[in-house]
Amino acid sequence: MFRPSGSGFSQKLSGLTLKGVLYGSWILGVFPFTYDSWTRKLHRSKWLIAYGLVLNAGFILLVITNDSESETPLKMEVFHRNALAEQVNQIHDIQNLSMVSLILLRGFWKSGHIKKILNELVDLQHRHFRHYSSEECCSFDRFVIYKGVSVALELVSMLVLELGMSPNFSSQFFIGVTSLCLMLMAVLLGATHFHLAVVFIHRYVWIVNRELLGLVKQLANGQFVESERIDYLLHLYHQLLELSNRLASIYDYQMVLVMVSFMIANILGIYFFIIYSISLNNKLNFYIVVFVQAVAINIFDFWLNVEVCDLAERTGRQTSSILRLFNDIEHLDEKLERSISDFALYCSHRRLRFHHCGLFYVNYEMGFRMAITSVLYLLFLLQFDFWNL
Repeated sequence: MFRPSGSGFSQKLSGLTLKGVLYGSWILGVFPFTYDSWTRKLHRSKWLIAYGLVLNAGFILLVITNDSESETPLKMEVFHRNALAEQVNQIHDIQNLSMVSLILLRGFWKSGHIKKILNELVDLQHRHFRHYSSEECCSFDRFVIYKGVSVALELVSMLVLELGMSPNFSSQFFIGVTSLCLMLMAVLLGATHFHLAVVFIHRYVWIVNRELLGLVKQLANGQFVESERIDYLLHLYHQLLELSNRLASIYDYQMVLVMVSFMIANILGIYFFIIYSISLNNKLNFYIVVFVQAVAINIFDFWLNVEVCDLAERTGRQTSSILRLFNDIEHLDEKLERSISDFALYCSHRRLRFHHCGLFYVNYEMGFRMAITSVLYLLFLLQFDFWNL
């Protein structure tokens, strides 16, 4: 229902990724909507909401009742060396379960608002953008594929981490690992919905920019351009900015929790790595490789969440730059000039940005600050526990 037209390999792969996310979300109960192909509308299903609540509550319960991770030889060795590491790990486990519960519950609670946003995106795709191929906006397919790869890598990383740290392959262990992976997949797919919505908004704004650039070229070649065309593009641009603001307000807590969870996981991963490799004088082995791959994949997924929002923000800034090109055209029609001025004035007062929880904008600057903050918190933790290392 969302997939743009395109016949290349990347277009087919991105279409396959979108289908995988859709069907995976339905199976794991994090997409409580049915699609009516006749009316091209999504409808919220109470049965799917109940199914998702029961299924994910079952995953959380199985993870709690089958938790054997803290009894693995690796962690027992680390905890025996450092009691603070065990306490921090217990707090992190509680934080993770709380984060998963809040993300899933807020997703179901806000499902009515999410339905309206998705229906508007479907309507924009069908009425205004269905004739444009995704091949023209190459970043669209790239970021869809990147996100699909990121979700797959996170799942593989979790399996490697759990299987690599525990030589005890009992039935309780397999139930716990399976439940943990499915719970992680549900959270990642919920975050993927926001990522894909941002990618679609970026694509639509990119198309608006391309249309504006085409109008500039027509005027430069002495061709006539109707002011209604500028007004039409301004209307689309206004719709996209409204959608982006509503989308950010719905997913702000979920995305903040996901990014903070990645940040905490990386801090603790490096902390445990330092205890295991330096304090316990262990040489490079499989355990250390497991730590490194988990941290690297978390960093990749975290930065991908930052980069897609920064890409949409940069695309919005390009709109203002393109509108300035109209100033180089002489003898513009008065009505056309007024329409261009209205568009430029709107862009100067409203910008495409994703503001989370009223605290920060998601872009490269924020991403670097969070990376620096992670390093500082790691240093604080090491300084606090220096004598036990």
